Order: sequence, then C-alpha cells, then structure tokens
Amino acid sequence: MLTIALPKGSLLKDSIDRLKSIGFDFSAFLDSSNRQLQILDASGSAKGLLVRAQDVPVYVEYGQAQLGIVGYDVLREKQPKVAHLADLGFGGCRLSVAVKASSSYRQPIELPAHGRVASKFVRCAREYFRELDLPVEIVPLYGSVELGPITGMSEAIVDLVSTGRTLKENGLIEIAVLFESTARLVAHPLSYRLDADGLHDVVEGLRGTVKTPVLQQ
Repeated sequence: MLTIALPKGSLLKDSIDRLKSIGFDFSAFLDSSNRQLQILDASGSAKGLLVRAQDVPVYVEYGQAQLGIVGYDVLREKQPKVAHLADLGFGGCRLSVAVKASSSYRQPIELPAHGRVASKFVRCAREYFRELDLPVEIVPLYGSVELGPITGMSEAIVDLVSTGRTLKENGLIEIAVLFESTARLVAHPLSYRLDADGLHDVVEGLRGTVKTPVLQQ
C-alpha cells in the first residue's frame, strides 16, 4: 500500500486538495475533531501520515512513506536523501534576512563581523554568510525569531517570509532574499526506481496538477 507523508500547517490543505484531485482523499486530516495521525484514504487504496513539516523528508528517507509533500525550505535546511520529483507550485514564501527598520543596515554585508543572526534555518544561514565571507554567530531559535533583533539579542534574523506582515508589525524589514520556497514532491529513491505500489502513475498525476504559466506573446 502506498504511504504518503503530509505536512501539518500551512501546506496541508493544498496538499490534500492536490491528492484528492488524483483520487486520494485524506480530507479527514482537516477535521479539527480528528486526532488520528495515520489514516486510510476514503477509497482504502493509500495511507496518509500527518507529521511536522520538518519530519516529512525523514519519514520518506527512512522508507516509512514512499511519497511526501514538503517545502523547499525544509529540503534546503535538512538536505535529506530523497528523490526530488516536482515543484507543486503552492505554498510560496521566501527565506530572507531581516533587521530592525530603525537600524542602519540595508544589506547583509553591512552587518557587523562576529555579530549575531537568529534563525531556525541554521544550515542555510551559515552557508549564506559563509558565501558572503562575513563571520557571524548563528543563534538557533525555534519560536518567535523576530524577538532576536527586538530584544537586542541579535542584529538580524534569517526566517521565512510570506506576506511580510509579521515583520512589519514587529518593526522589521527584509534586506535580502536567500531563496524562494514552494511545496515540493519527494519520494523514497529505491521505491521510486522500483515503481513500488504504482508510484510513477501517482507522481505523473500530481505533476499534471501543476498549472504551467501561459507565456505572453
């Protein structure tokens, strides 16, 4: 039986909608009264696992799920050994450097050497500042990262930004974008090569749900 890891949070509803469009119905995960973390789809042909977004590639890498849907930001940070199959085109956001609007910093290279940058994306932040050849201390935070500059604990943050509203309401501004992120389809490499449980047909079905932009003539 095909097992699919689905991410809790902002990507869940769109993930379920995409799967429903190709015949897999995991809508029960959207029921607030439902506490199950593992369910069969409505037809009984596939199993869904509801896990933290950061854990989706872990379940796929270790073979407990053959497929998973997860943000590109998680893949860049964790660098799991999974097959990257498709950009599903929803859940758009960006990983950005932000500082207090009242500060003098307007680009990352202006941050002080050996200053502090707070982030839950430790690997991505470290690689970014290494490429800038700017030595900084990356402070791991997994809650309200915006408090770093507000309290003076850090000069900047590296965090996901969608609308920018949270930054604005906390007196912060973006000064650089590391990369754009959207929902991605990933698979267990061996399962995909062997086409276990008709995996190729499912993948092609999901690829077919991606809307291709119409180019202007």
